[in-house]
Amino acid sequence: MPIERLSRGFKDISLSFEVNPINNDLITVRNDVAIARAVRNLVLTTPGERLFNPNLGSQVSELLFDNVDEMSASAIHDEIEETLNKYEPRIKLTKVKVEPNYDDNEFNVTIFYDIIGIDALPQQLNFALQSTR
Repeated sequence: MPIERLSRGFKDISLSFEVNPINNDLITVRNDVAIARAVRNLVLTTPGERLFNPNLGSQVSELLFDNVDEMSASAIHDEIEETLNKYEPRIKLTKVKVEPNYDDNEFNVTIFYDIIGIDALPQQLNFALQSTR
C-alpha cells in the first residue's frame, strides 16, 4: 500500500516584527516565504550563535574572507549543501550554484529546492554573500 503524504503548512514570525492592526499580534509569514527565510538564515548563521543549539549553522562567513575564486566558491557550495541537508528537513535540495563575482568581491548564490509536505512549485532562492569588515 503506498504511503500517503499529509500536507501541512509552515508558519514563522516576520523579521520586521510589525504588529497586525486587526489582532495586535506579530505578522506571520507562511509556507514558501517562511522556508526561504529559514534557508537563508541557516546559511548565514555561524555555529555557536544559537545558545541552545551551538552546532547549528554553517562556516560560510569564515570562507568569505578567502580569495574570490572558483576554489572558494566550491568550498562555499559544499558548506551550504552540507548545512541544508543536515538542518533543514522541510526541503529536498536539488541544486546549489555559487558563482564568484570578481568585480564586486562577492559570491552570488542560487539555491534550488523542493518543499516537502505541501504542494508547491520548485523553489529558487538568490542572494549575494559578501565579507563584512
